[in-house]
Amino acid sequence: MTLRCQLGWTRFRNLSHIHGMFITVRYANLYEKFLKILITGATGFIGSHVVKRLVTEGHDVHAIIRPQSDTHKIVEVLADIVIWRGDLNEPETLTDRISDVQPETCIHLAWDVQPGQYQHALSNVQNLASTLELATRLAANGCQRFIGVGTCFEYDVSAGYLSETTAISPDSLYAACKTAASVGLEKIGNDSGMQTAWARLFYQYGPFEDERRLVPSILISIMNDEMTKTTEGAQVRDFLHVEDVASAIGAVAHSDLTGVVNVGSGEPVRVREIVQKIGEITGREDLIEFGALPYRESDPMFVCANNRRLVDGAGWTPTYDLDSGLRQTADWLRRERSTPDVSTTPGADA
Repeated sequence: MTLRCQLGWTRFRNLSHIHGMFITVRYANLYEKFLKILITGATGFIGSHVVKRLVTEGHDVHAIIRPQSDTHKIVEVLADIVIWRGDLNEPETLTDRISDVQPETCIHLAWDVQPGQYQHALSNVQNLASTLELATRLAANGCQRFIGVGTCFEYDVSAGYLSETTAISPDSLYAACKTAASVGLEKIGNDSGMQTAWARLFYQYGPFEDERRLVPSILISIMNDEMTKTTEGAQVRDFLHVEDVASAIGAVAHSDLTGVVNVGSGEPVRVREIVQKIGEITGREDLIEFGALPYRESDPMFVCANNRRLVDGAGWTPTYDLDSGLRQTADWLRRERSTPDVSTTPGADA
């Protein structure tokens, strides 16, 4: 066994305790693709789960984290990653580190996504610029793969099932800047030889999601014995547990896929079914009031991924179905609520 393999096995063995997660690591990936990976957005909702997965797979993980960022979501792996304190909006501060370390792969999730604000925030333009600047600097220092993260709302969501060839029609400044980033990355890759892939995410839920989102907001309301007012719930969505999102992003990073790759379950589900399932899990269906809220005028009624490229091209399969994923999330939230002074501040994440 090579030294790199030995290090990878030691790291996996020592870290298999993390939340009981990721015990079924694929050893082929561990031994054959032990990589030096740079990740941004590591303290965010999605990024924190990606970091934990990469660590348990034995990779040499480097994370760019802003000086003011709260690291509580990744506290159990802080000793096992190399933290670069810096700001992507000040790329010159990272130049020496990139040159010295020369990451083989970058997974870029950092993007300001404060709920209720990010869709039309001018900060999206700065995020676009910093994404392309980071990619350019990494390409110049021999980085082999760059994985960016986008959104399903880059597509014309009226098209039904959304595939990677669906027409683009961004519905916000956020989505438009994400689309521009994907195009820019492709051009940088073509010019430099660095492979680039763009993971378009659909809907996520799970531990550390901002409490204003659908699943945690319903759970918290019910756990507080409060009536939960919703629409009729006829909207159809594609929801994926965040640990499965993390494994999908990792699968894309380990693959040879380039270009756009949809990250979703491929399983359409009505919002009403999700809310009913939460009521069943908590035993408080009586607290749910369907039809108490109107549909939002801009809310599409059907959004679902065609994920065949992810499944066939990256060999990805999910761990959770909707029932087991919601139950895991509810159990996690109960534990969090019983632990005092735990921050739920959203981070910079895709």
